[in-house]
Order: sequence, then C-alpha cells, then structure tokens
Amino acid sequence: MSVNKSLDLPSDIALVHEWFTSRSTGGAENVVQVIDDLLTEIKSQPVLFSLVNEDNILKSSWLFNRKVKTSFIQKLPFGISHVQQYLPLLPFAIEQLDLEGYPLVISSSHLVAKGVLTSPDQLHISYVHTPVRYAWDQMNIYLKKSFLRRIGLGPLIRWELHSLRKWDQLSSTRIDYLLANSNFTAKRIWKYWKRRSEVLHPPVNVNRFEWNKPREDFYLSVCRLVPNKRVDLLVRAFNRLQLPLIIVGDGVEKSYLKEIAGPTVQILGFQSGEKIENLMSQCRAFVYAGIEDFGIAPVEAMASGAPVIAFGKGGILDTVKCFNSSSDKDATGLLFSSQTVNSLVEAIEFFKEKELWRDFNSELIRKWANSFSQDSFKLRFEKTINRVWSEHKNSCDITTSDLGY
Repeated sequence: MSVNKSLDLPSDIALVHEWFTSRSTGGAENVVQVIDDLLTEIKSQPVLFSLVNEDNILKSSWLFNRKVKTSFIQKLPFGISHVQQYLPLLPFAIEQLDLEGYPLVISSSHLVAKGVLTSPDQLHISYVHTPVRYAWDQMNIYLKKSFLRRIGLGPLIRWELHSLRKWDQLSSTRIDYLLANSNFTAKRIWKYWKRRSEVLHPPVNVNRFEWNKPREDFYLSVCRLVPNKRVDLLVRAFNRLQLPLIIVGDGVEKSYLKEIAGPTVQILGFQSGEKIENLMSQCRAFVYAGIEDFGIAPVEAMASGAPVIAFGKGGILDTVKCFNSSSDKDATGLLFSSQTVNSLVEAIEFFKEKELWRDFNSELIRKWANSFSQDSFKLRFEKTINRVWSEHKNSCDITTSDLGY
C-alpha cells in the first residue's frame, strides 16, 4: 500500500496501550501494531507507553529492542505477569505516565489507556475497543464464575467495579476525539460516557488466509474459552445435533467444556496460526455464540471463504451480511436471534437442511472480508487523524490579532 506523507502531523507522537505482554495478546494489540506501522510510514516512529511491557525482549515480537515507557506497575511483584490483578491501581498508574512534549497522543484502550493526562494544547485521539466490559453490562457474567467471588470477596469486587465505573466515565471526558471499533461499541460509549464517536473497524490480516480450498464436513469455533464467549452454548447445541465441531482456544472454561463435550465435539486447546488458517479454510461454517464488540475471528473465517453462523448482536452486525430469501446472493453468514441452545440449534438445522453451504460463494465472502483489511484501516485512520489534527491546530493557533495587538 502506498501511504502519503502526512507533513502537517507533529514528529513527536505518543502511542499508549494498556500492556505489552505475550501472556495477554489479541486483537487490540494487533491494532496498536498497525497504528505504529502507519505512523512510522507517514511521519515518524511513535514513542510507546504502557502500564507494563515485556515484549521488547522477545525476538519473536514486533517490539523487539523497542523502547517502551512503563508505569510503576512494571516494578511491583508479578506486575508484568499479573498486571490485571492490580486493577484498583491501574487508573492511578495510567495517570502517572508523563506525556509532556508530545503534541499528538493516540491511545488504544480497552481498560484504562484512554485515561492518560494531557494538556489543552495536546490532541488526544483514543481508539476504543470497548468501555470496560466487566465494569458495565457484562459485570455479572464475569462475577458468576469469578474465583474471588467463590472465596467470599464478591462484595469487595463489586465495590471496586463501582469505583472503576465512576473513573471510567470521568476519564472519558478528557479525550478530544473518540474512535470506536464498531457501531455496537459506539452505542456503549454513548450509553456509559455520553460521548459521540466515529466508527472505524479494526484491521484484520485477511491475506493470511486461503479461501478456495475444498470444504469438509465439520464446524469450527476459534476464541478464548472464557464465560462471555458462550462456548458452552456451542458444545450443548452440537451435542444435541450430533454434528462434528472443532473448538480451538484456551482459557478458564477449558476443563468445564471438556467435561460437557459429547463425542462429536473436539476441544483442541491452543493451536498455531498455521493450524488455525488450515481449519478455517476447510470448515463447513464458523460458529460463534458470544457478544463481541467487533469480533476479529469471524472476519478471519470469512477471509477464508467460510460462512459464519453467529448470534445476531454486537459487532457481528457490522461484519456478517445475514442470509435471507431476498438477499442471499451477497450473504456471508446466518445469524440467530436468541443467545440460547434452542436458537442456535434451529439455525444450524436450517443451514444443514437447506444445504446453505452450497449457496454461499466463498469468493464473494472473501471479497467482503477484504473491506476489513489492514490497508483499508490505514487509509481511513490516516485520513481521520490528519483531519482531526488540522481542526485541533486551527482551534489552538492564536494570532496577534486574537490577542488584541
């Protein structure tokens, strides 16, 4: 991709993210990497800030030998490996990062990164992956299976989350311009922060995947095995249907899911990127039952030419074009209406009985997935930051006539 030099942007740019650790890597970290690449291409390499960092000592990481400015959490016992256990301290810690001297600050936030302190002369653009899920609408989902709740600390955790909600809303007022990763996230931002945001879908490395391989007779799920992903619904549905399901991922629910899995359900645990690419390129359909703010895995599946069967809520509404009798030619998947086993079973039975996999066009599915590519993201992100920076400069420039000279 050819990127135009953005000459008007400042050379000193701060890029803030919650943490850089191989123990917690996902879509948000991929977004930071693409933003870092873009800023380096169009202006200069940004200076990185985070609560903790260990990735710059890993030869396999894109951050190898990069300088990352961290918070005091870095030096606390197990601060790097268990940064989330210091949750009550994280809002305070992010506010201690010194961003003086950076006219442009860009944060990538799913927890506290957006809460950095900036001056009126600095422009702070925040790319928001989500308002803190477990402090707002998904609090009870997380608490139901929380170890701390089981040992009697439920009331204390609820109080901590109450305090986090207040800080989360307060710190949102510091941001000059908000970008949301989906329309669903934009609605949550308005609901909890009463702030408007521009929707910019995150970058997906669609070029990793092949779309034209023969399809086999199995369904696939790839995600972290945590409560809010609702993988338990997939297991129970495929137990009932006696259809082959392969689940890839690791997490706190892995043992539980293995206990309830029937003979047609395989739980493979963590797998290499190459293995996942092959499975996505060969599965009959990709299935998903959670509510995602955006959901990169379903887009990766579509980049592989696979149709998606998913719960019709959240970011999936931005990414999957649902099959129906009037617009089936450009459909990329099938959405079910209720987050229940029965609703999922009905959708899969419809998909199977109507032999819909014959109607879905893998090439067209891949073409749709290309609209979420890294190049597409870079072009839109560059256009946005140039526009917002220009507006910021115009509002900050004070001429002698403004001063009354």
